[in-house]
Amino acid sequence: MVEADADADADAGPIPVTRSVDCGTAKLMPDVDRPRAWLLTVDGAPQSYVDLDAPTDLEFEYARRLAAVLDAAAAPAEPLDVLHLGGGALTLPRYLAATRPGSRQDVVEADRGLLALVAEELPLPPDCGITVRAADARTALEAAPEHSADVIVADVFGGSRVPAHLASVEYARAAARVLRPDGIYAANLADSAPFAFLRSQLANYASVFGHLCVIAEPAVLRGRRFGNIVVAASRVELPLAQVARRAAADVFPARVEHGAALRRLIGDTVPVHDAQAVPSPRPPDGAFSIG
Repeated sequence: MVEADADADADAGPIPVTRSVDCGTAKLMPDVDRPRAWLLTVDGAPQSYVDLDAPTDLEFEYARRLAAVLDAAAAPAEPLDVLHLGGGALTLPRYLAATRPGSRQDVVEADRGLLALVAEELPLPPDCGITVRAADARTALEAAPEHSADVIVADVFGGSRVPAHLASVEYARAAARVLRPDGIYAANLADSAPFAFLRSQLANYASVFGHLCVIAEPAVLRGRRFGNIVVAASRVELPLAQVARRAAADVFPARVEHGAALRRLIGDTVPVHDAQAVPSPRPPDGAFSIG
């Protein structure tokens, strides 16, 4: 009888895992349609989706937009040195390890409890070139060697908001110092009209990098709803045509804005220094929740 119950439990497949972590309550929920795919939420807000058998399948739109930037950052399959600020379930590091073998990736995640949960339940493949460490994103960025990264990917949210100390011009300068001369900074932000936070971030990056673009759904850019906005910045011209094609062909098409359109959006907004920086706006109820 005991064996039959055990077999029944095994046949039922993976079960959700809930654990208290540093920043709240994390839950890993299995995808009923995929045997080794999981959704990670923290306090009910989706953080990551990972299919351990298919790391190039990206469920979240913002992840696909960041991946488009990574794919355009160098010739296909060419390894990259990437610093990830924010880890979650390591969706993009896994993607890059699969698409660009030999890449060296350093992942910085402040939540030690979350790191432990992901390491235990969603372990990385061996020899994948990904190192993960617990640290504050700004502290780790400022300690990183000069010109050591081809790409910096910033996807840091605390309580569904980008922390203030990652929203200043001093932070943008720190990112520029770590990037190689032709490197790309890519960040996942969230905002809605009138885009006060986004404008301040674009003003910060425009004062440090010569080239910018934003990638977002038209409804978000038109101010009709709150949503994710990916920002890319570089000292050299960005691969705009390649990124724009990918964004337009997505299941949820996005638009790439740059040049004069961004200058109009920035307007007379000036860079924000550490003393005045604020977190990104709090999402409206239900904006990023599930269930």
